Amino acid sequence: MTTHFIENDLIKLTVAEHGAEIRSLIRKADGAELMWQADSNFWGRTAPVLFPLVGNYFEKKSVYEGQTYEMGQHGFARDMEFDLVSQSDNELYFELKESEESLKKYPFKFVLGIGYKLDGAKVTVSWTVKNVNTKTMYFSIGGHPAFNCDLDTYTLRFEKKGQPNDCVKANIIAADGSGCLSTKQEHHPLDNGILKMSDELFSQDALIFEDQQSDAVTLIDDKGKDVLKVTCPTPLFGVWSPVGKHAPFVCIEPWFGRCDRVGFNQKLEEREYGNTLAPNEIFNTSYDIVVY
Repeated sequence: MTTHFIENDLIKLTVAEHGAEIRSLIRKADGAELMWQADSNFWGRTAPVLFPLVGNYFEKKSVYEGQTYEMGQHGFARDMEFDLVSQSDNELYFELKESEESLKKYPFKFVLGIGYKLDGAKVTVSWTVKNVNTKTMYFSIGGHPAFNCDLDTYTLRFEKKGQPNDCVKANIIAADGSGCLSTKQEHHPLDNGILKMSDELFSQDALIFEDQQSDAVTLIDDKGKDVLKVTCPTPLFGVWSPVGKHAPFVCIEPWFGRCDRVGFNQKLEEREYGNTLAPNEIFNTSYDIVVY
């Protein structure tokens, strides 16, 4: 696996060409590795980029212009080789374009850019999507970074505009194995924004937080110290750890898009939280990982 790194006095970031995926984020003050190291006994990834799908299509299928396309969970970008377009002392930029294989799953040509930039103890992750078709393009994109932690003793703090949330509402994945959204919703009252984690919290897969309830989620260690913060300037985000594995990590996931609801009609242009681009239009956004 070909990787590239950038570093400064505070942090070192390593990114693979495969999936343009973060593989390591080291805090230099104590040498701590903050990213999950893809142990397949729990989950064999670290921080995949989700494109052009976040979550699952209902029955793994989408319908566009009368044709049915099949695509697995979270799309295909995470399993493809990106080109390293540029590298400087504090920045990496990768690019991916459609292929014959991708067009069988997803009926659009595209240019997907993934950037990583260091600024002190902050990593800015940028996403750029360009529609190079002569028709409207439909897509989702999201992050899935996994951070080392002990579920029993670490906590999460939810914030909106710098203030802790009093409560968050999580939509729940259906128990039918479809990987799609149920009608169930859980309310989690918070003490100063704090949510305690456990295996039970993730017993029904990911927690999905819609409607921009929070714009930042902070991981806090067993001593009450902030470890890192993920900004979520996105319509929704997910929090996940593998069901029933007591895995030593949690994923904090900013999303532009999510899985379909159970029973959705599969029409690509009618997906909830979907994104559209006119011909030659460009979508740009970013989120931050701030290390403490």
